[in-house]
Amino acid sequence: MTENTRAGLQEHVNKLVNHIQAEHPELLGVVQSFRRLDKVAYSLGLLDRTRSYVTRIPWWPLISVLGTFSSGKSTFINQLLGQPLQKTGNQAVDDKFTVLCYSPENTPRVLPGIALDSDPRFPFYRISREINKVIEGEGQRLDSYLQLKTCSSEQLRGKIVIDSPGFDADAQRTSTLRITDHIINLSDLVLVFFDARHPEPGAMRDTLDYLVSSTLQRPDFNKFLHILNQIDNAAREDNPEEVFAAWQRALAQKGLTAGRFYRIYDPDAAMPIEDEHLKQRFESKRDEDMAEILHRIAELEVERSYRAVGKLEHTAKSIREQLVPRLREARRAWRRRVLLFDGLAFGGLFLLLLVITGALGYWEGVRFRPPWIDSLIQNPLLLWAAIAVIVLAAVQLHRYLRNIAGRMVLKKIRQDKSLGDSAGGVAEAFHKNVRSWWPFVFTQPVGWNVWTRRQLDSILNEAYGAVQELNDRYTDPSGSRSPDSSATPAV
Repeated sequence: MTENTRAGLQEHVNKLVNHIQAEHPELLGVVQSFRRLDKVAYSLGLLDRTRSYVTRIPWWPLISVLGTFSSGKSTFINQLLGQPLQKTGNQAVDDKFTVLCYSPENTPRVLPGIALDSDPRFPFYRISREINKVIEGEGQRLDSYLQLKTCSSEQLRGKIVIDSPGFDADAQRTSTLRITDHIINLSDLVLVFFDARHPEPGAMRDTLDYLVSSTLQRPDFNKFLHILNQIDNAAREDNPEEVFAAWQRALAQKGLTAGRFYRIYDPDAAMPIEDEHLKQRFESKRDEDMAEILHRIAELEVERSYRAVGKLEHTAKSIREQLVPRLREARRAWRRRVLLFDGLAFGGLFLLLLVITGALGYWEGVRFRPPWIDSLIQNPLLLWAAIAVIVLAAVQLHRYLRNIAGRMVLKKIRQDKSLGDSAGGVAEAFHKNVRSWWPFVFTQPVGWNVWTRRQLDSILNEAYGAVQELNDRYTDPSGSRSPDSSATPAV
């Protein structure tokens, strides 16, 4: 970690603060609270000083479009934007994540992955590090995974849309799923697309396994919208209800029995429906579902503000109620192991020494005493040299046993699924704690003191206050506000 790296982070954060101050001043106080939370995490060792919680959340509303190949993701995005920005087709037309961002230029631009990896305002800031964790050196091939496209569509202004590769034909599957996890965690809305031409479980196995089963227990599950696209293909047999029911049965088999399910199609690319009555049925349902999807997208500006404050509250609570107790527990487990290993090792050495000296007749005194023992006793210099060697050997043995105990505890921390993405931070904090004699002298983790506890309390109070200010901005339970008045922006 160098001062240049820290300065680079500070420069990125300052640019982000200037952007938020200009475009979203109601969130400026939240950013400052995140920076204070950074200091708490630095003190505890939970966060590397080259990183910041500010860069871990997108400050624009984020919409992720996921699903199988040829399920109509790109067609839906083009329909949403009102222009053919994304390539469409029945085969895999794009095998990388495409981040779509507004630009006033009429000509779209395609920018390389480094444009996302190096800008903290985007959700892929330093994603190359995460890719390297999967495959060493793969982070240098960012352009194989990411690209940034600009578009002048007003539907993109103030938002970010991510078009993803499919899940059923990916040669870089492990890294792709790692990135998918990352954007799911950051997204305000996740649109999961299925192909109505193949609604049976086998055809969408990967999507079911990864985007349904693994997301059922998420606390933010309501941000997932499950969409059966290209339902117009069912018009040939006049059985849209049967196709829709087969799809819902496949979802139910994976545990998804509640939530919102939509069936849509692109009218410009739809198959002609000759039966007028049938055509009206399809159009009516499509218009109804599309209206709900677009309404959710339109509400993201409000949801984004609450999400940012919620992330602040969740992170502060997680440090106080989960990460610090888990760190304290890890320190106790490490200390118990070290004391046990020391006891066994030094106790065994002491017993071995007794056996050897007894065999040599040292304790009987008259039967046999090696000449070197008399020389050692009579020469103080040799005696102290022998004592120093023994002490150094004991210290080295203790350090070795400390390292063994530390690796055992670290392995358990990294395998603790309850920690989620915080496992790495707890592991780093644990490493910081066991580098000294701190765990043997103090019961609390390094950095956990009156100051950090007060800081967390203050940050949580600020988060609660920010929620109340957002409520004042968007609600009026007393009815005292006039219809044409605007609420005071939350600061």
